Amino acid sequence: MALFVIADLHLSFGSAKPMDVFEGWEDHVPRLARNWRAVVNPEDTVVLPGDVSWGMTLEKALPDFAFLHGLPGTKIIMKGNHDYWWNSRKKIEGLWAAHGLDSLRLLHNNAFAAEGYALCGSRGWFFDCGEPEEKIVLREAGRVRMSIQAGKRLPEGQAGNLLVFLHYPPIVNGQACVEIMDVLISEGVRRCYYGHLHGQSIKWAHRGLHKGIHFDLISADALGFMPKRVA
Repeated sequence: MALFVIADLHLSFGSAKPMDVFEGWEDHVPRLARNWRAVVNPEDTVVLPGDVSWGMTLEKALPDFAFLHGLPGTKIIMKGNHDYWWNSRKKIEGLWAAHGLDSLRLLHNNAFAAEGYALCGSRGWFFDCGEPEEKIVLREAGRVRMSIQAGKRLPEGQAGNLLVFLHYPPIVNGQACVEIMDVLISEGVRRCYYGHLHGQSIKWAHRGLHKGIHFDLISADALGFMPKRVA
């Protein structure tokens, strides 16, 4: 068994939002499917930190969920800034259950155990969201902390094996989201993966250590649409 991560799939089976118009995204869905099947086995776990589907509603996103369900492994899905389909846990998990999509899991104010690690995280918030909104930033920081603390209650988390996944980068191009960073540092996180950055923005990504935490960018195009093994 193994643990993988890849963010920003931007699927659009149920909506007219093809990504092929962007350089480097040509035929990205077939490429993603081939790469995924080449490395992920049915017993593996794949974390998807946001921007999963362009669907504007749960029903519009259903074909994208079905596509993911058809790929090997358990998929742990998080919220990104373009996941307009996002709704209450009850409605999301209800839709999945009604359509037999039992390989999908929701990471939101909770944590999961996989491959000896506690998997934690939330969407986050950062500089390119427009004017900073203190209420939103503090809410997202609180959700990150809530998830980490849920992870610490798992046996894996008690052993110190915490992995945090965010959609927004907590640090990029010399700037940091102080509220999110404070949570990561105070909770003793040592590894953090994030998405959101694409194209030319990839060069702004911070990869490596910062204040004792190892960061890595895992947006789909930054990975060449190949799920990254992390454990």
